[in-house]
Amino acid sequence: IRATCSEIILRQEVLKDGFHRDLLIKVKFGESIEDLQTCRLLIKHYIPTGLFVDPYELASLRERNITEAVMVSENFNIEAPNYLSKESEVLIYARQDSQCIDCFQAFLPVHYRYHRPHSKDGETFIVVNNPDLLMYCDQADCRGTIRLRFDSFDKTIEFPILKCWAQSEVAAPCALKNRDICQWNNMKYKSVYKNVTLQVPVGLTIHTSLVCSVTLLITILCSTLILVAVFKYGHFSL
Repeated sequence: IRATCSEIILRQEVLKDGFHRDLLIKVKFGESIEDLQTCRLLIKHYIPTGLFVDPYELASLRERNITEAVMVSENFNIEAPNYLSKESEVLIYARQDSQCIDCFQAFLPVHYRYHRPHSKDGETFIVVNNPDLLMYCDQADCRGTIRLRFDSFDKTIEFPILKCWAQSEVAAPCALKNRDICQWNNMKYKSVYKNVTLQVPVGLTIHTSLVCSVTLLITILCSTLILVAVFKYGHFSL
């Protein structure tokens, strides 16, 4: 019997509502793979300009062991609107799913940036493309082969994992807390969705005068109330 290359299936979905979302990525190997625990999976994600990942939030999540992710992009501004931002890059070290022996999953919080107001339509769309999927196996024998169990024939067949899925090698940190660089294998996979599209509400340019006027009036009113309270209840000394 000749073993054929099974597909790696990647599913990417966005959870929660509003401007603060969670990006959940699940990866499933096509067969029951016994030696998968000796390998690590790294997701290299490119975040579009309409979204941002908060590096301080990532640091907090790493401390609480919720997710293992780190920003790669430098000079990153979380306050900038989308039209003044650049695409950013994030590395997410996926974890094996406790409920699925041949599955990995990764979690990443993302947030909407502010967008330019539109003249007619009060919404815009953000396209989140599928990430790069990288694999690295610690043991030398695992880098060459991977075992598949076929229950109907009660046999174990081996075939080269890299010849099936690897396309090229990519240099990346071996682990989140490790400065050593490993040569990860860029893996081919099949995605459940071509990409993920998010709908973002934006302001309308025809409301500019109204918004500015109301904002100015509220600012003047609040400033006046603060001044009145200061002069009425404040204690001044010469």
